[in-house]
Amino acid sequence: MKVAIASRSFSKHPVLRAELLERFPDASFNDAGVSLAGDALVAFLKGHDAAVTALERIDDALLARLPGLRVIGKYGVGLDMLDLDAMARRGIRLGWTGGVNRRSVSELVISMAIALLRFVPKGNLEVRAGGWRQLQGRHLSDRTVGIVGCGHIGQDLAPLLKAFGCAVLAHDIRDFPDFYAAHGVERVGLEDLLRRSDVVTLHLPLDGSTRNIISAERMALMRPDAVLINCARGGLLDEAALKSMLLDGRLAGAGLDVFADEPPTDLEFLRLPNLLATPHIGGSAEEAVLAMGRAAIDGLTENAVPAPGSEVWRAAGLP
Repeated sequence: MKVAIASRSFSKHPVLRAELLERFPDASFNDAGVSLAGDALVAFLKGHDAAVTALERIDDALLARLPGLRVIGKYGVGLDMLDLDAMARRGIRLGWTGGVNRRSVSELVISMAIALLRFVPKGNLEVRAGGWRQLQGRHLSDRTVGIVGCGHIGQDLAPLLKAFGCAVLAHDIRDFPDFYAAHGVERVGLEDLLRRSDVVTLHLPLDGSTRNIISAERMALMRPDAVLINCARGGLLDEAALKSMLLDGRLAGAGLDVFADEPPTDLEFLRLPNLLATPHIGGSAEEAVLAMGRAAIDGLTENAVPAPGSEVWRAAGLP
């Protein structure tokens, strides 16, 4: 099988590269280190049976130009760059493993929650500017945390929060009664979760049903001392409304690892003292990168055509 590695980060990772070459010695890598899209992506993938992709957009128009492509191994857990319906219609197999980066994301969420509750971003800016005053924050311990989307990452995060003594609320279109009962998680509606939580953290795929799910109206339901964290996908929340609420003190803080447009360009927003912004590093821990890469390699031989009702179909939020 001829394999093309479109992902830049996979291509330059020495361990993943060596492990893939052991199984596929003739693999082609993106050694130019360029972001591949459109004609350039077609040219790179042409003549190959399989591909490892990450942030490259694979849609129906592109697949129509690559009739020989039969398998995609997904590097990373996000599925919004893949047209699963087009893959299913064309019989293209997908190797994907959900949740392989869950601990990496969970730890980032907890670090953001603690930092925002203790005013770490604001204090850091003040000290760097020559100031020196103590800012009185709050513990994460014993707070109420609302998890919007309780799949792989949400179910990894909840027990970690319980170790802090947090009351954990969860909202998901699916029900996980056994998990909720085992970990003392309360299933609630989205609006109820927003009203009651000290910390709200988003863990949803981005699709038509979740885009802007935290709208200006829903964001306004949150208490002014609450914080909002998005380490899932840009586009899940109204960034303009969030900026306005942070400026006006209608929300205590926000932590964003993802943005609707990346990299973000609104420097006034990014420089707010109650915003903690990171460059999409949720899955970028060393351990998570290796796990995602090895899952993609395995996915070249362990795969299936995505189909309605399958785990991958549900994870993508498809009906």
